[in-house]
Amino acid sequence: MAIDYDLDCATRSTVDEVAGRLLAIGRGVGVFDGSVTRDGLMEGTGTRLDTWVRVLRHGPCHPWHPVVAGLGFTPTVTVAFRMAKGVEVSEQQDDMLRLVMPLLAQVDGDAVMHFQFEEVWLLRRNGQLTLNEQDVLWRPQRLALVPGPYRRQTHIMDD
Repeated sequence: MAIDYDLDCATRSTVDEVAGRLLAIGRGVGVFDGSVTRDGLMEGTGTRLDTWVRVLRHGPCHPWHPVVAGLGFTPTVTVAFRMAKGVEVSEQQDDMLRLVMPLLAQVDGDAVMHFQFEEVWLLRRNGQLTLNEQDVLWRPQRLALVPGPYRRQTHIMDD
């Protein structure tokens, strides 16, 4: 079974803009090497730890979509992460957060990062960032990646 995470954003930024920002962030923190391109991110590409990453336009959502129904906003762009087999998942999750946290600082709007709609890692709504209360998800080294204020609160999506 694949381990997938999504960052769903309701943003004015285009898929192309988000992919470009993610590429610059990833190269800057060493998660992407020089072979990764913006187009590659929109098609799907691997990180240094072989985590598969793709930036895509989020299609129209039905009212019963878990983000719409459970969190009250409609995503327009998604950054999808699929953890590689045979590589320590927690290291891949750390890299995922090295990408996501700076991206949130550069992309406007509401956003949620979740594990298969079952576990919300973070939620930004109306400019307020909340992180899941589970310390196993947000260990001190991960909290150090969070720029700016946040509070801890666990959110659940209706499915």
